[in-house]
Amino acid sequence: MRVLGLVLAGGRSDNLGVLTLKRASAAMPIYGKYRAIDFTLSNMVNSGIVKVGVLTQYNPRSLMDHLGSGKEWDLDRKNGGLFILQPYVSSEGNFWYKGTADAIYQNMTLLRRGEEDFVLIGSGDHIYKIDFSEVFRFHFHKGADITLLVKDLDESYDLSQYGIVEMDEDGRILNIEEKPENPKGNTAFLGIYFMNKFLLMDLLYSFVPHGRTDLLLDIVIPNLKKLKVYGYRFTGYWRNIKKSVKEYYRANMDILDSSVREELFYRNGKVYTKLKDMPPPKFSGTAVVENSLISDGSIITGTVRNSIIFRGVRIKAGAVVENSIVMEGTTIEEGAMVYNAIIDKESVVREERKVIGEGEILVFEKRAVI
Repeated sequence: MRVLGLVLAGGRSDNLGVLTLKRASAAMPIYGKYRAIDFTLSNMVNSGIVKVGVLTQYNPRSLMDHLGSGKEWDLDRKNGGLFILQPYVSSEGNFWYKGTADAIYQNMTLLRRGEEDFVLIGSGDHIYKIDFSEVFRFHFHKGADITLLVKDLDESYDLSQYGIVEMDEDGRILNIEEKPENPKGNTAFLGIYFMNKFLLMDLLYSFVPHGRTDLLLDIVIPNLKKLKVYGYRFTGYWRNIKKSVKEYYRANMDILDSSVREELFYRNGKVYTKLKDMPPPKFSGTAVVENSLISDGSIITGTVRNSIIFRGVRIKAGAVVENSIVMEGTTIEEGAMVYNAIIDKESVVREERKVIGEGEILVFEKRAVI
């Protein structure tokens, strides 16, 4: 079975504030050396998908730099491979993507000319690990037209930010209420679709030219009675980092839990990313590190507790970092204190400076001098 993978990675996500001023949410750094898109891409590749289109739009430079030719995901190949699909300007006009369905519609050539029979559509800013072959088997067993991934979310999620799904006993989706103020359940749609390529093309040709530009709201939901749309219940770890700063922070901190590390990095294949040639982290005799992730190239002389430290970070003598995320190339000077904060790349926290988030997570943009 041949499957085309499509990754929706064009989102700006105002919810992340200054963290996405100069990058798409799919390019958000996570877990010390990864980007958010690494997880969806790796899931597809590990499930045997060898042709993947990444639909990008907002501030794509850092995402494109990261993806390159797709070599790290074994997608630099003659047959199949990685395709970066951006909006374009032609003699007919400026074709900025108007929604998820419109983005795919504008790249219909990739579907028309491909030899794939099915399409898997996912989002580039979701953190999870799955063998999609299980979804494929479920789809065929149910005789589904469209299969959507769904999950029962617990109280740590804001259900009003998700599409809440109602299903019958067989798993057929009866209704999807998008971002309800008063959710009637806790089963949420995870933004992942699987369907026959020719069905997708027919739906896009039928609806997008008439201004129906959102795949879920304008195409799937109005056709729930006409099409057999089933929900595959995903029971593993899953986070959508673009929903809020709090969600991004929580996703990073979750990796300090050994069960989450085991699921994300030691099951269903590797998580691939763009590699950098950096030495292992170094720790001086004065360093104190407790329950933290310390990445390559970092030099720790101070104290780090319950924190995620990215590559090439320097935490100097007498500095204390707790419950924080410190991104690549940042320096925490002598005697500085950082609590409950997210500090973007290549920033400096000056000597004796106190950066303390009380009741909220403090966020600092790239190259900040604090």
